[in-house]
Amino acid sequence: MSTVISAKPVVLAAPGRGEDLQVRVSAPATGSDLPVVVFSHGYGWSMNGYAPLADHWAAHGFVVIQPTHLDSRSLGIPAEDPRTPRIWRFRIEDLARVLDGLDVLEASVPGLGGRLDRDRIAVAGHSWGAQTASALLGARVLGSDGVPGEDMADPRVTAGVLLALTGLGDDLTPFAAEHFPFMKPSFAAMTTPALVVAGDNDQSHLSTRGPDWFTDPYTHSPGTKHLLTLFGAEHSLGGIPGYEVAETTDESPARVALIQRLSTAFLRSALLGEDSDWKTAATALENDPEPLGSLQSK
Repeated sequence: MSTVISAKPVVLAAPGRGEDLQVRVSAPATGSDLPVVVFSHGYGWSMNGYAPLADHWAAHGFVVIQPTHLDSRSLGIPAEDPRTPRIWRFRIEDLARVLDGLDVLEASVPGLGGRLDRDRIAVAGHSWGAQTASALLGARVLGSDGVPGEDMADPRVTAGVLLALTGLGDDLTPFAAEHFPFMKPSFAAMTTPALVVAGDNDQSHLSTRGPDWFTDPYTHSPGTKHLLTLFGAEHSLGGIPGYEVAETTDESPARVALIQRLSTAFLRSALLGEDSDWKTAATALENDPEPLGSLQSK
């Protein structure tokens, strides 16, 4: 584990967005050929959230880049803003803009120049952020006619970590169906390798189904996928948005530590081809007499 350096806000010009894109960059103080993780926050959060994940990944050899999306409470954009119906699209564009702006971001952090490995890039996200990240992995939004919309998969991205990603749109509550028409995903083309993390006590008010709704991204996507199901976990998965934050209803440092270990091991395996940590972590979970969750792979 190494010392982490972090810079914020790093600003990327974003014509047509109405606000330039503010980004936080965290990286280990030493090392070269560093793989990149672009993290998309959940609704209302910002580049300042998710320290339990961002700091951990950075301390273990990854450059973690966290954009602040337009729905962030830190920006205070009102619901009646004309951009609101398209924020889900702006979010996806934010992640692509980060990838387009890696040169700028690298140059903005003292000592980071020349240390990024642009061939090893993952996206990650929680809740709405996981849906945002999934688009770059190949997930698409079904139109009202049931036809998949635009393919926004990004070939630069070779792995994903999807935390509490909502499932298929067949079981939306009437409120969700009316207000969130973009919550009708197709995972049929989400071929990029990914770790999906779901809580078996995550009962969403957006779905008429139970917590198994959050396992849909694993069940309905092709390719190499892993599903970590956390026992007793609710939507914050033990507290990944931050330490002692109000919305964490299921605070569990042990649960967060398990996500840290497994997600880091998955990223090392998927991006660097280093499988030993992943096998060790998976075996440890399988052999735990009182496991915090279960792991499936395909």
